[in-house]
Formats: sequence, structure tokens, C-alpha cells
Amino acid sequence: NEIKRTRLLIQINEKTPSEAIQNNQTKQAFLLSLSSVHPDTDKIIPVLFRPPAFMPITLPLVIISSVQRQAKHSFFWQFVFHTYTTAFTLVNGNGTPKAEEYSLQQKQIFLGLGAISYSACVGALPLTFVNRYTLKSSLMQLVVRKLLPAPLFGLTSAFTVAMVRSPEFDNGIEVMDRNGKVVGVSKKAGEKAVMETALSRAVLFGTTFFLPEVLMYCVQRARFVKNPRALGPVRMFVVMSVLAGMLPVSFSMFPQCGEIKRADLELEILSSTEETEFFYNRGI
Repeated sequence: NEIKRTRLLIQINEKTPSEAIQNNQTKQAFLLSLSSVHPDTDKIIPVLFRPPAFMPITLPLVIISSVQRQAKHSFFWQFVFHTYTTAFTLVNGNGTPKAEEYSLQQKQIFLGLGAISYSACVGALPLTFVNRYTLKSSLMQLVVRKLLPAPLFGLTSAFTVAMVRSPEFDNGIEVMDRNGKVVGVSKKAGEKAVMETALSRAVLFGTTFFLPEVLMYCVQRARFVKNPRALGPVRMFVVMSVLAGMLPVSFSMFPQCGEIKRADLELEILSSTEETEFFYNRGI
């Protein structure tokens, strides 16, 4: 109800002059609308999948996933982690792809489940290998527990994004001119939107798993924390700080209202307009 009221306030203020206090109210209404309403479908996004909920939910999953020592436990928590991030990607992706011969939503759910299972298996595979062959050398432990998680989580996060949003470059997404008029459906714009989102997600979680390991190594090396029991809380604080810092970086690496040049679009779209710049909803 609050979201509907704020959207009504925006419509009213677009038609009537506003005073300073009304301008502030309009700004807050825009922020609430942008964070809770899908720009393509105009539907209200469920609370758990809105951008402000992303960090509070992923933070404990990142911390728990990073400290697992058993393959079964690692698989379970990574499965939970990728389930949430994949659902977030699906809900906040571009909402314009359509397919007549099958249910698009069913295909995305099927692809998402496959990508989640595969990513969780890949993430738990190093621990399975180490535990199965009892490789306990310091070098092997360093590689498996410190070095591998960052690239694996980065790559698997990008992979789940590409899989669950693959209908966008299979069927194309709507592109608009500068005035917001839809001029066509472009597969190239869909591919660009998916690849940019996948790259931003890889950077987010790759950095979130890599940088805390480097910082904790420096902390232990310099002996800033003398009590070994305090290393756990310090690690949690470091992970939280890195994730909090990387989240706005990841979301803003590419503009949500993406831009694509005329030369990069299909000929059938170019034949219907003389515009040189086109825009699309990249998604998050």
C-alpha cells in the first residue's frame, strides 16, 4: 500500500508544480519505487528479493560457506547460497523476453535448478578431493581453502546468472529510443545485458571471497590480534566490510538503464528508426 501511494504521489507531482518539501517527498517516493517495483513488468518485487535485502541475506551465507571443512556441508550451504542469488537474479532480470512455444518461466526455473546444483557441486569438489585422498600438506590446504574459493565462487556466480537469464539472449529484449518508445526486440542487447550482469556478479563474490583472505593474512602476519579466539569475529567483520563495499561497486559497474549503439543492433530494428542510441533494462 505504501508503494502504491508513493507511485501515485509521483504521478501527481509530475502534473503539478511542487514546493521544496514535496520535492523531497517525491525523491523518497522515487527511491522506494526504484527499489521495489520491476521496471519492465511494473509488478512489486517480493521483499526478500529487493536490492536492499541482498546484503543482509547473502552475508551469513558467504561467511558460513567460507568456513566449511566437510564436502557435504559445503555443498549444502553453497546450494542455499546459489539458490538465493539465482532467485534474486531471476526476479530482477529483464522482464520483456517472450516465447510462444513453451513456458518461459518454467524454462528459467529448470535452468536455474540445474545451474544451482552444478555450481554447488563444483564448489564442494575441491574439499571432496582433499578429504577423499587425505591430502593434508600445507600447500594443498592453502590452495583448496584459501586460493580456490574466490575464483570458484566468482565463476559459478556468473554461470548461474548466464543460465537463468539465457532466454534474454535467446529471445531478445526490448530496446527503446531516447524518449522511451520501444523500437524492437534485440538479441544482441539481451546478450549484452546478461554478460554485464554476470561480470558484475563475478567481481562481487570473487572479491568478497579473495580480499578477506588477503587481509586476514596481513592481520595474522602483523599480529594485530593476539588472541586466537578473536580471529573469528575479526574475520566476520572483514567479510562484512568487503561485501558492503563491493555491493554498490558491483551494482553500479554498468548502468541499469543500459545503452547500445546503432551499429551493434540487428538490421530489422535499424530499418524502422533513424535513432543512433538505444536503451534497455539491464537488470541487477
